Amino acid sequence: MKKIFFILLLFIAGIKNSYGLIKVDITRGNLDPLPIAVSPLYVDPKSDKLEIFKTAKLGEEISKIVESNFKSTGLFNPLKKESFVQKPDIAHLKPRFEDWRLIKAQALVTGNILVKENQLKAEFRLWDTTASKEMLALSFTTTPANWRRVAHIISDKIYERLTGESGYFDTRIIYVSETGPKGQRIKKLALMDQDGFNTKYLTLGNELVLTPRFNPTNQLVTYMSYFKNMPRVYLLDIETGVQEVVGNFPGMTFAPRFSPDGKKIIMSFAQDGNSDIYSMDLNTRVVEKITNHPSIDTSPSYSPDGKYIAFNSDRSGIQQIYVMRSDGTGVKRVTFGTGLYGTPVWSPRGDLIAFTKVRKGRFYIGVMRTDGSGERLLTENFYQEAPSWSPNGRVLIFYRETKTDSKGKGFSAKLWSIDITGYNERKLKTETDASDPSWSSLLSK
Repeated sequence: MKKIFFILLLFIAGIKNSYGLIKVDITRGNLDPLPIAVSPLYVDPKSDKLEIFKTAKLGEEISKIVESNFKSTGLFNPLKKESFVQKPDIAHLKPRFEDWRLIKAQALVTGNILVKENQLKAEFRLWDTTASKEMLALSFTTTPANWRRVAHIISDKIYERLTGESGYFDTRIIYVSETGPKGQRIKKLALMDQDGFNTKYLTLGNELVLTPRFNPTNQLVTYMSYFKNMPRVYLLDIETGVQEVVGNFPGMTFAPRFSPDGKKIIMSFAQDGNSDIYSMDLNTRVVEKITNHPSIDTSPSYSPDGKYIAFNSDRSGIQQIYVMRSDGTGVKRVTFGTGLYGTPVWSPRGDLIAFTKVRKGRFYIGVMRTDGSGERLLTENFYQEAPSWSPNGRVLIFYRETKTDSKGKGFSAKLWSIDITGYNERKLKTETDASDPSWSSLLSK
């Protein structure tokens, strides 16, 4: 990943006391998306010609990605460019706010780019058309090959300014790519940008791979693979390609997750027919047993402060979700609804736990408060599981399988996302079938 260097141009008075044009209620969707105009970025005529893109088209392509990112949230309504009156070069310097208000735009994005000596300098501005004032201006420099990331970073900065929350566009998703018939699936580790572009395959498909998980602090991934029918836990550095075996854990039922500081992994594996939860220090490789119970304890997930662990267990007779301190003390059951609960994942914001619920043969993705109260089921289907949070805790990604027909044909597994209001459910673009997704942290912080 190539670094992007930021140069601050202007933060207007009041940005520190940030307000959002959008007020988000987590119990309901935003039914009246904010009308926003994204003007094509004006390309400075002093720019060199690019080999991949015609320079004149680069600003348009970046603005299209920004629009697509905004539309995908369900919070914004990008206006059609055919309705724009003012040209991009003039709008960036001094918008005629009355022209933008005429087409009902409440926010306006303008910008310009200069490509010179293999450097791309991008500037953008965010305007409040109702108040006729600038809300944000920023400039940064990178290489032309990073033009898609430029669009994602612009989207993140504007999203944060308008909603008061950090964005999630300059991120990546790792998942298991699946091809072939259901009984003979070839599974590879795959990596893509959050909008489905720049897909890379990280394994060859010679071995079964399962449940990849991102490190919250960097681009390190842990996953489980079967080598000669023996489960192994791997660490993979996406940037360098360096891979190492953490250990062999016979009978492991779930791949590990990282601790919030990225220094430990937590996992469950079975010994003598019993499954307990363990942690491993990645520096010392010291393994510590956290639970010791004759039940099946699986799917551990740390709280963002590292003080607590959510996990599922059948110690009450049926599979439910429990919370305990990180040292294994203070175990408390938090789910009491009908059905089976599993795969708990703590929100990065610390306020919610996402989960999978199975009831009467249907699968649900839901969220609840960390004490189990306020349960809300967001989506229902034939089969779906493995929720993973966006880094801002606003969106969940998961995978969903479809049924096969009477001849065993028609099976597919796809990635889907939904926001925590339960609205804006959509299928993500992947080159193949896909399962077990995990969302990275922001690449630019």
